[in-house]
Amino acid sequence: MKFETKITEIVPRTSDVTSYRFTRPSELIYKPGQYFMITIRQDNKELVHHFSFSSSPTEQSHFEFTKKFTDHEYSIALKAAKVGDWARIDAPYGQFTFEGENPKIALLAGGIGITPFMSICKNATDKHLDSKITLFYGCRTEEDIAFKEEFNSMQNENKNLKIVCIVNQPSSEWKGETGIITADMIKKMLPDYNETIFFTCGPPPMLKAMETIIESLGLQKNQMKQEYFTGYP
Repeated sequence: MKFETKITEIVPRTSDVTSYRFTRPSELIYKPGQYFMITIRQDNKELVHHFSFSSSPTEQSHFEFTKKFTDHEYSIALKAAKVGDWARIDAPYGQFTFEGENPKIALLAGGIGITPFMSICKNATDKHLDSKITLFYGCRTEEDIAFKEEFNSMQNENKNLKIVCIVNQPSSEWKGETGIITADMIKKMLPDYNETIFFTCGPPPMLKAMETIIESLGLQKNQMKQEYFTGYP
């Protein structure tokens, strides 16, 4: 569906990652993991791009997307946006979804590629899905972990959800996993990996690395689903 709306809330997630929320029309039906097109205005010019829903379909009052700021035109315009600013939405799109179809899944995220997985994990938690979900979330530093409190809360509520944050440049206070996502790490954290469907989301280099890891684990190509975050402004 296509409709015009306004920004209702701006939610900082990290120093350079922010969520933008809109009132959700009752007619907007989407699946966790899908994305939408959003048009904004700057200097009488319309700018359009796609973003994954970082909200869950179970959240009836609003929907949102989450953006990591860069120096591109769209990002600069979005960073200057305010509550009440106009936007046009065209939604939903995409097949990178999960609603409980598989008993065991692993989510491999790099950076802002976490956004569709936020939607998937929130939906699974709210609906009390029986599927076992393990999220591997790689970030540069612990300050770059978006939705940290939300994931901790979901993990406490959902016995089937396991969150593994991996920090590449940890501080001396970091107690979690360090480095990058590797095959050995997956084997350690997910002993039944061979019975698992893998979802990977992030920039192309990260996805290529995840392909190599999954191949090294001896898994079949049909055990992997990918979402490319290319050309993000």
